[in-house]
Amino acid sequence: MTTPTDTTIRLVALDMAGTTVADGGLVERAFDAASGELGARPGTPDHAEKLAYVRATMGESKISVFRRLFGAEEPAQRANAAFERAYGELVDGGLIAPVPGAREAIEELAADGRTVVLTTGFARVTQDAILDALGWRGLVPLTLCPADAGGRGRPYPDMVLEAFLRTRAAEDVAQVAVVGDTSYDMLSGVRAGAGLVAGVRTGAHGDEAFRAAGATHVLDSVADLPALLRGVG
Repeated sequence: MTTPTDTTIRLVALDMAGTTVADGGLVERAFDAASGELGARPGTPDHAEKLAYVRATMGESKISVFRRLFGAEEPAQRANAAFERAYGELVDGGLIAPVPGAREAIEELAADGRTVVLTTGFARVTQDAILDALGWRGLVPLTLCPADAGGRGRPYPDMVLEAFLRTRAAEDVAQVAVVGDTSYDMLSGVRAGAGLVAGVRTGAHGDEAFRAAGATHVLDSVADLPALLRGVG
């Protein structure tokens, strides 16, 4: 006889940029620096085409994006390194801030007995720069970037499953919630089997993209998440 699964949400995987962190379009500014280094100058058709692709793939692992944009590993790695360097410099310049209510939401989730993990499509060096800039070191027990999960970022489920395995906070993936601002976040949650997959309207994508990718809920902000989870268990 099979024991029914307790579907109380015990583990919450939260995206960073656009979900818990407001970066004011720094991804596009950092891309300008990276693409310029490889000859795709702002104002050219080539740059416009690549920038449109970057916008469309917000939430995906950045090195994966550059591999498709530049076609070969060496220029993709150079572009990614230039992007991460430029983004880090913008972060160090004080150009990011928490999404209003994000830190409080994370603290509420923890107070409710849920384990929170912060995930990103950026490299570890950039993720650490963001955490330092916000004073968020130690805010959650685990932070993950694609390299921490074998190198595959969203839309693969790897970071969500890595959080599940490392934290041991949940007994079943049905007890996991995945929250983000892009369709790629939604896909990663669905593919991981998460019990709740929520899009937030503070970032790159909107309701239609969330629903098409399998979101179970759409929220105005991550600040609304604690109340939602108290309502669903």
